[in-house]
Order: sequence, then structure tokens, then C-alpha cells
Amino acid sequence: MIPLITGQVVAFWIFAPLSVAGAVGMVVSRKPVHSAISLAGMMVALACLYASLDAPFLFVAQIIVYTGAIMMLFLFTMMIVGVDSTDSLIETIKGQRVAASIFGFVLAVLLILAVGNGVVTGQGGLDVANAGGNVQGLASITFGPYVFAFLLTAALLMVAAVAAIVLAHGEPLGKRETQAERARRKTMEFAEQGKDPGPLPGPGVYARHNSIEYPALLPDGSISEESVSPTLAVRGVAVVENDGLRAAYRAAVTEFIEVQDENTGSDDAPRVADELADPGAIAETYVEQISIEVAGSDSDPAKEQ
Repeated sequence: MIPLITGQVVAFWIFAPLSVAGAVGMVVSRKPVHSAISLAGMMVALACLYASLDAPFLFVAQIIVYTGAIMMLFLFTMMIVGVDSTDSLIETIKGQRVAASIFGFVLAVLLILAVGNGVVTGQGGLDVANAGGNVQGLASITFGPYVFAFLLTAALLMVAAVAAIVLAHGEPLGKRETQAERARRKTMEFAEQGKDPGPLPGPGVYARHNSIEYPALLPDGSISEESVSPTLAVRGVAVVENDGLRAAYRAAVTEFIEVQDENTGSDDAPRVADELADPGAIAETYVEQISIEVAGSDSDPAKEQ
């Protein structure tokens, strides 16, 4: 006699391998984003198994709470923190490996006892469990004989939230400066090293593109490494050849001087071209251009009137 194949059996053989594959992919994936996507797929497969077992409340909770809320929170955290950041090998919490091993052993014992109890004593069946409705039956069991386990789970979730905050708080790289200490340090660096105390140049300054992966250019056309985000530099997104940027800068300045010669009748293009070959003379060129513009604005007839 051919055994009757029900929809639950078909759903089990479809979604059970998918859930196992998602769990394995979460563990073996090298990239955190791929691991999170595998975990989300495993949760969706488990939700489908809950639906096939006539547990609509668990099905909806699995989709909305775990897959829709918690997993999206994981992905947002990865995007904010960055997937290229490396974990520290120093344990900030002592004894966490021993505690994790003990917790895993206790969890394995509980699972073995629960499965063994169900196999030996037999199952009551979904008809008995869902006699008054799935949600009503789940509520009567949760807030009835298992109310202390429910409260313990709630406390565990609170502890997990606090643990997440502790783990996210990394070790400080240095002493936190106050506003007065930062101003004093920048003033001393300016007096001793000549370092500009002003804000760092933003990306795209003096460049042909106003994008975060294009570094700012100094007056001599060289790259300002401080204007590029360290994350983009590590990923290799903001790698731009210095010679190419310097050549583009020289071409733009030369074109500007040629147009200025046509308007004023002067012949400064050859001199500026020679000065552009010497990066140290570019600052003097800028000062001279600013002086010409200021002198021209002072002799404006409208201002004289």
C-alpha cells in the first residue's frame, strides 16, 4: 500500500533542506552580508514550516519580527559599522568562551530531553492544541504553566540588548579631548610644525569631480590624503594617480591664464606654464592672481562712484 503523502510532508521536504542550506551558508560565508542573507533565507524557510504545521501566529511572528525587523537591523548595523572592519582578538569580557560552552551544553541537553519526551509519551496533536484557536492556545500555554519560562526569556532578551551595547563599545584608541584641549593642541601644532589648524579639506576641492571618492587637490595639484575617507582608501575606491590630477590641474590653470591674456592683452601664459612646472612657485602665482583681482575690483568705476 502506497503511503499517503500530505501537504505537510511535501512542505517539510522542500523547506527543511532550504533551512539547513541557509544555516550552513550563514556559518561558512566569508562576507558578513552574505551570512546575513543566508540567515534571513533560513528564517523564511522556518516560517513556511510553521505555516505547514498550522501555526499561523508563529508564521507571522517569524516573518515580521525576526526576518523583517531583526535581520534588517543586522544589515543596517553592518552598513553603518562597515564590512571591512576587523574584530579585535582581545577578549574584553573574561570567561565568555567558557560561559558559551556551558550554555551550549545545557541547550543541547534540553533539546534532547524535549525530543525524547515527545517521542516516548506521544504528541497530543494539533487538534487538541488548537482547540480554542491557535493564538488562544498559545497564550494559555505561555501565560499558564510556562509563565516563568516566558519571564526568563524576556529577561534574557534584555540581557542580550545590554550585551550588544557592551560588545559595540570598542576600546578607545586614545584619550578623549575636550574642546579646550583640542584648540590648544591645534595651536601648538601650528606654532611648532606649521600645520593648518582649520578644518580638513573636503573631497572634490580643486578637482574635476565633486564626489567623495575623488580626493581634494592642494594648490600645487598634489593629492590631499586627509580629504579621502579611510574606508574608501582601504576598499580601493579612491585610488587616483597623482600625476594625472596634477596634469589636469596644470591644464585648467593654463587655460584660465590664456583666457585672461586675451581679455587683458597681457602675455602671462608662458611664465605661468614655467611656474607650474615648479610646485613651490604655484603659491606665489595664486597670490599674484589674487592681487590682480583685488586691484581690479578697487578700480571699479561703480565702486568709485
